[in-house]
Amino acid sequence: MPVISDFPALPGFYQLLFLHIEPTSTALPALMAWVFPGAAWFHHELIPDGTPVPAALSDPRTTMAIWQLGNCYLLLGMISTFVFRAVRDALPGNPVAQERIMGASFLALALADVTHILWSFVGLPAELKYDFARWNSMTHGNITFVVFLLSMRLAWFAGIGRKRYYFGQPAVVTLKKRS
Repeated sequence: MPVISDFPALPGFYQLLFLHIEPTSTALPALMAWVFPGAAWFHHELIPDGTPVPAALSDPRTTMAIWQLGNCYLLLGMISTFVFRAVRDALPGNPVAQERIMGASFLALALADVTHILWSFVGLPAELKYDFARWNSMTHGNITFVVFLLSMRLAWFAGIGRKRYYFGQPAVVTLKKRS
């Protein structure tokens, strides 16, 4: 079983967050959309309004879109759990390679975080945008928690709480001799 020292590019809290908490927090909404409480609940909770949850969605296109959104959530969870572990297991003695791959993944996820936060916030009705107390768990998950994840990715890039092996290191230029 790999130990923390096998994954120097993702130590301590970063490992807990990105190998355990984030995959769970992205896979769980997929199950909630597909199985219980279901697509109608998931769709209804996207914007808090205090009305009862409908028994079902009236439009099959909306149901399909919610199920596909669940698939996207599951994909994010699987990337975090399987790909990040593969990096750790395949490259235990190569922190530079670990960090380069993790950095590429984190850059893509950070860009997705920004757009997710933006579109989740823009989609809220004007009277809810700054009334955080009226946000439900779905709104806080889509905005507040994703802001936290983005902050942790940025902290990782900045080298906060970890040793950097690639990002933030001086570039090494090697010149090839022409024959």
